[in-house]
Amino acid sequence: MAVTVSPERDIVANPIQRAIREALYAGAIVLGLFVLFIGLKTDQNISNELILVQRWGLLAVLMIATMVGRFLYVAYGQPFLAKQKIADVATGLLPASVATRFFRLPYFIAAIAIVAVLVLLAGSLDGLLGPALAGYARFVRALAIIYALAWVIYYFRAFILAHFSGLGITALALYPIVVVLVLALYTGSMVGGFQGSLKWVDNFGIQILIYVMLAWGLNIVVGLAGLLDLGYVAFYAVGAYAYALLGTHFGLSFWILLPAAGAMAAFWGVMLGFPVLRLRGDYLAIVTLAFGEIIRLVIINWREVTNGSAGISGIPKVSFFGLISFNVSDPNYISKVLGIAQSGAYYKIFLYYLILGLCLLTAFVTIRLRRMPVGRAWEALREDEIACRSLGINTTTTKLTAFATGAMFGGFAGSFFAARQGFVSPESFIFLESAIILAIVVLGGMGSLVGIAVAAMVMIGGTEALRELDFLKQVFGPDFTPELYRMLLFGIAMVIVMVWKPRGFVGSREPTAFLKIRRAVSGSFTKEGHG
Repeated sequence: MAVTVSPERDIVANPIQRAIREALYAGAIVLGLFVLFIGLKTDQNISNELILVQRWGLLAVLMIATMVGRFLYVAYGQPFLAKQKIADVATGLLPASVATRFFRLPYFIAAIAIVAVLVLLAGSLDGLLGPALAGYARFVRALAIIYALAWVIYYFRAFILAHFSGLGITALALYPIVVVLVLALYTGSMVGGFQGSLKWVDNFGIQILIYVMLAWGLNIVVGLAGLLDLGYVAFYAVGAYAYALLGTHFGLSFWILLPAAGAMAAFWGVMLGFPVLRLRGDYLAIVTLAFGEIIRLVIINWREVTNGSAGISGIPKVSFFGLISFNVSDPNYISKVLGIAQSGAYYKIFLYYLILGLCLLTAFVTIRLRRMPVGRAWEALREDEIACRSLGINTTTTKLTAFATGAMFGGFAGSFFAARQGFVSPESFIFLESAIILAIVVLGGMGSLVGIAVAAMVMIGGTEALRELDFLKQVFGPDFTPELYRMLLFGIAMVIVMVWKPRGFVGSREPTAFLKIRRAVSGSFTKEGHG
């Protein structure tokens, strides 16, 4: 049988030709995926009629950016990465790594100089450059700061990895103090430092730590016990509404209601655990998803108790064990007790250290439980439930303790959320929250506390940083809202991390039981789909 080979197929396309072809493919894919999401937008006119707003320019910008990025990667990025694996003939050494070429001392000095100049001119940027260019200058300043920090992390990575936990806790403890001092130097007064710290402590501190605590609580169920839970936000809601209802109706203290909210969430965790004892995999995920929606619908429809969609307002603030209050009208208000200037930043800083303490408590309990028989039973259940039963482990109590413990920490986080916001409503506890928390656990590495904390900082901090990119309105128009695209960037980041690190940021696993030497086990040696 004769085989005909086309002469065109024998011609090997050069990188430029292949890059052009793949750039066109990428542009076509973007056009097909986003023509309805970005190219067209539904809106209301002055007569409350539904209209379609065409945004072909924004879609064209996205297509061009994707095509240019794909072209540069295929034409220059792939050949460069391939050359990095080829040793030099004369020396026998591999070329310098990309990181070594990128993080050089002259670049670091230039970044520090850029930051210093832009900080000194911060108050007059709008006058010198105009509002449009001033936004770009502030963005360049932020990039220079990020580069300088990345340079320090790269060249001191051995020391940082060896003392990561201690350095991380120290940095978190000093974060509000550093923010206040830096802003005080920037504004020239401590009052300006405290007032300016509100956004940074609240949005970039408290918000991230809430998700860290939620993800660590879900990690007990998903990462340690291997039970896929898509309704974890239900326990978050139970804790929030428990504190809101008991605090507003009975006037009980936060310190009494915090364990009560955790106990109530743990109770509902056990209630969820009983019906799903025989379920695994996708079926377990569907039932937990339904449980989360049931709790949300009960909150909406039980108006006599929860006030329905209107939510509960006037939730009392947290006090420092009744000794110091953060209500201005109270005689023991913090500024009156300590004799300092009045500011709303004191309460945010107090809440920051409170949620930091709750996060550290969650980490401590998780680490201790992993080393106990119940923690090892969770890990055995995660790896193989049949083998777990054959060893005589009671899988019923093992699953129930996992659900109850994880739900308890979700209840703690919910009660703190209610105290922080002063208002709760069902819109805060939708399925998207469960999806975000689960995504943080998966991206960080299931079972890894450090990896999950890093993933929460990157994902939640990154989405919050979008709110600061107002200069993009100069590019895409005044109606462009960067924070509306946070979920798109969240999804892109998930795809990139899953391609680069399929097991999450921290893919290794340290066994709780070991013989003589504790050694980390790479995630590649574990069965796919089992954490």
